[in-house]
Amino acid sequence: MAQNNPTTTPSSTANSTNSFMAAALDEAYAGISAQEGGPFGSVVVKDGIIVGRGHNQVLHNQDPTCHGEMQAIRDACNNLGTHDLSGCELYTTAEPCPMCLGAIMWANIKAVYYGCTRFDSADIGFRDDAFYQQLEGETTVVNLSEFDREACLELFHVYEQSNASRY
Repeated sequence: MAQNNPTTTPSSTANSTNSFMAAALDEAYAGISAQEGGPFGSVVVKDGIIVGRGHNQVLHNQDPTCHGEMQAIRDACNNLGTHDLSGCELYTTAEPCPMCLGAIMWANIKAVYYGCTRFDSADIGFRDDAFYQQLEGETTVVNLSEFDREACLELFHVYEQSNASRY
């Protein structure tokens, strides 16, 4: 992760009462200082130790999936050598978007602590609301259509009969 620039980055530790949230804030400040993406930083904690760190790198990586939570989860999985983050907690500077919440659930993280709400994110120009409106059936941003289900069911049948690990 990018290093903090002490001349432009406030001390997160002075502004947060929790060391894990302070670390998430430091990640976010590093990201915005490097102009890598939005003000979103996260850490994954297991047994009181930070095992993964990340900040938004959407612009830097030209990849819309590089949210702070996603980066921290990837880092934790890499550091722990597993896709299963059971027993971990996530601290993040803002309420996770639906994509990040999905990753959190797939990783088996059961506790998330966030600073700003999705409404706070909207106030500074982020459009998480569009995703919630799609999921709640209020609007259609993306057209979803079932297509060629029989061929895909055959694929699922082959997988179901295999000895592949389930997650």
